[in-house]
Amino acid sequence: MAPTHTPTHTWDPDRYLTYADERGRPFVELLGRVDASAPGRVVDLGCGPGNLTALLGRRWPDAHVVGVDSSEEMIRAAREAQPDAHFEVGDVRTWQPPEGGVDVLVSNATLQWVPGHLELLPQLVDAVRPGGWLAFQVPGNFDEPSHTLRAALAGEAPYAPHVQGIATPASHDPVVYLDRLAALGCEVDAWETTYLHVLTGEDPVFTWVSATGARPTLQALPDDLRPDFEAEFKRRLREAYPARDGRVVLPFRRIFVVARRAS
Repeated sequence: MAPTHTPTHTWDPDRYLTYADERGRPFVELLGRVDASAPGRVVDLGCGPGNLTALLGRRWPDAHVVGVDSSEEMIRAAREAQPDAHFEVGDVRTWQPPEGGVDVLVSNATLQWVPGHLELLPQLVDAVRPGGWLAFQVPGNFDEPSHTLRAALAGEAPYAPHVQGIATPASHDPVVYLDRLAALGCEVDAWETTYLHVLTGEDPVFTWVSATGARPTLQALPDDLRPDFEAEFKRRLREAYPARDGRVVLPFRRIFVVARRAS
């Protein structure tokens, strides 16, 4: 029977942190282009388990740093790992900045989950004080086998009826973000980088995507179908990303944008 409602999914902080170093590197490189000297308020919008939010506190120790995420599981993990830090549950689409705005607004690998997020950019820019910074990073690898193989398999019987309407990530080329933010009066630096992640372990690409892009699909499937789907998905991923000497190379394109609001 086809589901009668849009499936929802939750996040697993432990699984997400399996490749914490690889997932964290783009955040560090994004942050390196934010030239804020002494910001008072810094917000990490879509903070996940908070491991990267901690870097904001180290970069600007005198700032009031807040991590925001829509996942209660992620916020719970962040609070347990950093009991002295400030984290709160909130949706990027409805989040409101404190009165007076923030000096630095960072969003790492979050906006791709927001349909039509280009329309959200004016709201995010308005949340930043004049002279402040908006910086975000989104994956740009949705044409790679790690995503296309999942989509193709999910479209086959008997899986297709169960995954209709699931959350599907998407992003744009750097120039699209540059043009939109420049039109809002920002000074913009936009670029892309393709990382070559060297992974080890059993079915490492499946482990990677099952924590992020493939998670909504996997959670939408009923228990009696999920094992067969996972087995076939792993098989196709092994063909697309063959192991060499026990290592698998996962190319991963990411899009970076750093915008400074006009003073």
